[in-house]
Amino acid sequence: MAFTGSAAQAALAVGAATPDFTTEAARAGVAFKFSLMESLKKGPVVLYFYPKAFTSGCTVEAHNFAEATPKFEALGATVVGISNDDIETLKKFSVEACRDKFAVAADKGARIMKQYDAALWMKPDMADRISYVISPEGKVLYVYASLSPDQHVENTLKAVQIWRASVAK
Repeated sequence: MAFTGSAAQAALAVGAATPDFTTEAARAGVAFKFSLMESLKKGPVVLYFYPKAFTSGCTVEAHNFAEATPKFEALGATVVGISNDDIETLKKFSVEACRDKFAVAADKGARIMKQYDAALWMKPDMADRISYVISPEGKVLYVYASLSPDQHVENTLKAVQIWRASVAK
């Protein structure tokens, strides 16, 4: 199964191996260590990069992911957002914008953004708005890049549904 969003511009192509990482994250205001490898043991991961917590587009996107999180969870998928915001900001964002539904991770130094080619070209220390669906085997199943937050949730949910249907066969 290989598919990509029409707006995809990220360097990690469908089928590419994804870099593993562990970083600080927050869910429901509580900090913890997020490990991509550990999350993939449970199922696919929707890893979405966003520019900055508490900005209008990023708040809309977080609300949309929060509303859809039960659907992702029903399909066995984990949602995690990532930006270069500090962990204290992300603790608040995880409560207010993410509504305690999913984790947001800190990318201090933009290390993970660079590995995923998700840095904003004009501001390389800030994330572009790029969503990846990663298979439990650590491969890119789907990628969608658009500064508009509007289609990220819908597109990644559809990708996870297609993945789920393909493994159910």
